[in-house]
Amino acid sequence: MGGQGGEPSRLATLGRPSAAWVPMDEPHRSFPVPHLWRVSPAEARAIQLQLRERVLTEDRFGPLRSVAGVDLGFFQAPDGGTLGRAVVVVLTFPDLEPLEEVEVHRPVEMPYIPGLLSFREAPAALAAFERLERLPDLVLVDGQGIAHPRRFGIACHLGVLLDLPTIGVAKSILVGKADPPGEEPGACSYLRADGELLGAALRTRRGTAPVYVSIGHRVSLPSAIRLVIACTRTHRLPEPTYLADRRASRRGRVKD
Repeated sequence: MGGQGGEPSRLATLGRPSAAWVPMDEPHRSFPVPHLWRVSPAEARAIQLQLRERVLTEDRFGPLRSVAGVDLGFFQAPDGGTLGRAVVVVLTFPDLEPLEEVEVHRPVEMPYIPGLLSFREAPAALAAFERLERLPDLVLVDGQGIAHPRRFGIACHLGVLLDLPTIGVAKSILVGKADPPGEEPGACSYLRADGELLGAALRTRRGTAPVYVSIGHRVSLPSAIRLVIACTRTHRLPEPTYLADRRASRRGRVKD
C-alpha cells in the first residue's frame, strides 16, 4: 500500500505485505500518489483540504462505453492483521454486460475513522485499478464524493488519483440533510449542508431506502444522477457497485 508513486523512498517502507498477503497479477500501470497513506488523522485532513482543489465538478468525459464499480471488504489474516479485499467490476455501458473483474488483497494500515475512509480503503482500490487490462470510462464508488465534511470523500480521492470521472454512491448520509424523495424510481431530493448543494438522495427502487449521490470528479451532479439511474437495474445499488459489494463482502457469486 502507498507505493504507487509520489515519494518512493519513503513510501517503500509502508504497507509491507503480511505473511498472509497473496501476490496478484503484475500491474499494467501505476498511479502517482502525492502523499503518504499512513499518516495521523490531522495530516490526513490536511491532505484532503489540499487535494480537494483538484476536484472538477463539471462534465469532463467523452463517450461512455464502460463503467466500473469498486468496493472493499475486510477479513482477518492468520497473523491477526486486517486485510482489505478490493474488487473492481467493469461492465459495458449502457448494456451493463460483464467485461472484467479484478480482486486485490492488501494489508489495512489505518483504522476506520469517519471522514477518512479513503486512507483506509484507497490503497487497495488503486492496486486493483492498476491491474485492469483497460481502464473504464466511468467509476462508481461505494462511498461519498463531495458530500463530505471537507468536500473530499473517497470518490473524490480516487477520481483525482485515477484522473477518471467518478461518482460517489453512498448508502447513508455523512454530512447534510435531504428530504425523503418520492417513492417512484428516479425520484430525488437535494442534499444540502448550510445551504450548500452537496448531492442528491435518489430513489432507485420502490420500497427501499434511497442512495446518496454526489460528485466525485469530472462529473456534474445532474449527470451523476442520470448515470446512476442508467446503471441501476433491480437492486437498490447501481449494478457496478452492487456486484463489487457482493464480491468484496463474499455475499454470493457474481459470475459463473
